[in-house]
Amino acid sequence: MKRPLILISNDDGYQAKGIRELVRMIRHLGDVIVCAPEGARSGKSRAFTMDELTVRQIEAPTEPASTSFQESWYVCSGTPVDCVKIAYWKLCPRRPDLIIGGINHGDNASTNAHYSGTVGIAFEGAIKDIPSIAFSLCDYDADADFTPMETVVRMLCEHVLQNGMPKGTFLNVNVPKVSAAEELKGLRMCRMSRGEWLNEVETLADRHDEHGNPVCVLRGYYSSREPDAEDTDAWALRNGYVAVTPATIDITAYDFPSLPDSLA
Repeated sequence: MKRPLILISNDDGYQAKGIRELVRMIRHLGDVIVCAPEGARSGKSRAFTMDELTVRQIEAPTEPASTSFQESWYVCSGTPVDCVKIAYWKLCPRRPDLIIGGINHGDNASTNAHYSGTVGIAFEGAIKDIPSIAFSLCDYDADADFTPMETVVRMLCEHVLQNGMPKGTFLNVNVPKVSAAEELKGLRMCRMSRGEWLNEVETLADRHDEHGNPVCVLRGYYSSREPDAEDTDAWALRNGYVAVTPATIDITAYDFPSLPDSLA
């Protein structure tokens, strides 16, 4: 019986600690193929490249595994979705049993999920009807401690490998920053919180381009529209729970009011 094949990518780049830790946590579950961007690609969402791409194999940056593990690492010049597409069609010896994005440095809850390259990986997997999970830790530190979430990652991956998930769906998993696993209050199935980013554009007073135009950067801050709603991912994270949000690739608004069906 063949071991499960697990495809992993991220949006922080192949050198990020989060992806190395993810591989360490789950490689006992199956054979692993990593295809990750050559650098940071945060905010790329589901973007893909319509120009030339390169991909190269590299030596695994993780600690050597036992000979029972199959682990291959590749670096792609494109986006996280490019990585999934190239790996699926060119690198994987067979159809993956599980696709994972992460572990992301920083949360991808609420509105952030729409912009996230990590979530874009899981979305792309779901488009292909492959069980997929996006993992994120609410810690932007390059040297973040991922060990408190190890049990969560392993449990959810094992569950999905054994039970699958409905076609066209994926899981967006966000874990609060804690010092030890014992501080996590448990898993909480929840919906995406509604909110928006405000004051997103900042003009740099001392920076101009070659034509004299001011240089802008996107920053701002997040504002929740429902800070007290206890069924959301944002509330779960604020209160020490792992937020598990089931998502679907079908963006149809089924409860949208009817429109006139006549053009007259």
